[in-house]
Amino acid sequence: MNSLDALFEFATEGIIISDETGVINKINPSAEKLFGYDIGELLFNKIEILVPSRFEHSHQHNRASFNLKPTPRVMGKGFELFGKKKDGTEFPLEISLSPYSVNGKLHVIAFIIDISERRKAQENIKRVNAELELKVEERTKILKETLHELEASKEELSIALEREKELNDLKSRFVTMASHEFRTPLSTILSSASLIGKYKTTEEEEKRAKHVERIKSAVSNMTLILNDFLSAGRLEEGKISINLVSINIPEFISGCLAEISTILKKGQEVEYHHTGPNYFVTDKQFLKNIIINLVSNSSKFSAEGKSIQIITHNEIEELQFQIKDQGMGIPYEEQRNLFQRFFRAKNAMNVQGTGLGLSIVEKYVELLRGTITFESELNKGTTFYINLSKQNEDNSDY
Repeated sequence: MNSLDALFEFATEGIIISDETGVINKINPSAEKLFGYDIGELLFNKIEILVPSRFEHSHQHNRASFNLKPTPRVMGKGFELFGKKKDGTEFPLEISLSPYSVNGKLHVIAFIIDISERRKAQENIKRVNAELELKVEERTKILKETLHELEASKEELSIALEREKELNDLKSRFVTMASHEFRTPLSTILSSASLIGKYKTTEEEEKRAKHVERIKSAVSNMTLILNDFLSAGRLEEGKISINLVSINIPEFISGCLAEISTILKKGQEVEYHHTGPNYFVTDKQFLKNIIINLVSNSSKFSAEGKSIQIITHNEIEELQFQIKDQGMGIPYEEQRNLFQRFFRAKNAMNVQGTGLGLSIVEKYVELLRGTITFESELNKGTTFYINLSKQNEDNSDY
């Protein structure tokens, strides 16, 4: 047996040689086994014996077309091919055709491969792909729902991050500003404390009293600065709870004014007038911070000898405030920025302060469900108007 015969006999692919009429002239063992026939059983049979009956007519037509223009090619390109076994069962296959001539007669070699396992693998792949697509669809749905939830909370996260950023900025500015703002009152306290020790005689009592008042004023200023920073920090962190109680308005305002009397400039007086019922329900600590901030501002931005006017009017459903000074006023073009944190008007740069007070006042007024507005004219003074709505002592669900 030569090498070509061995190749034909032992090839794993099925090989069939037929003439131009479709008669099988030679077939290897692999092809006979593939179609379920015994050795030599298919010889000299028409090739159509291996084709499902429904394809016999088209197969004969295709053979005639191939004979007119025989070229090596893959059979059935673009559609599925099936073979028929001896027992009639069908199976998918691939066929490659190679024509050649012997003594002027056309012969065709057909190389045949059973692709049943490949088809099963392809079907399995399709099934797996379908399952994967279903899983992907399910995961995509879950992802969309998650993204929707994330989108819903995006604004809350942005607000939280912005608050954190503002709080860090507040802390940073506090370090810078505290070193600057505390320097003046601390210097005053140090120098006055040193001078008091030198005034020992009774005749020098007036001088001692003067320096004691300077120390008290400096301590009051430092207390106001610290209160501003502490209030701003608590407001930013949300560590605020409202405690609603009934207060006697005239007594409460008078107490607040007595507390900050030491910071008033020489000759400054606060005129206070109240109309309406005396009692009103509010948070007295918030209200105290509002009054002290606004009155201390009126004092700081007014010259010596200028009066400050406070008017309160209680209408039961609403408490109205007016705090009016005769100070330097706020430039018109800067008034829109008045309640911004750390804002200082150009004409107030030389006046001690943190720039936090009015932003804190606005927040406290909002927490008390009120409104704050103002009128100001340069070099003539500023008037703040505050309206607080009536609340019940048991209504603290903020």
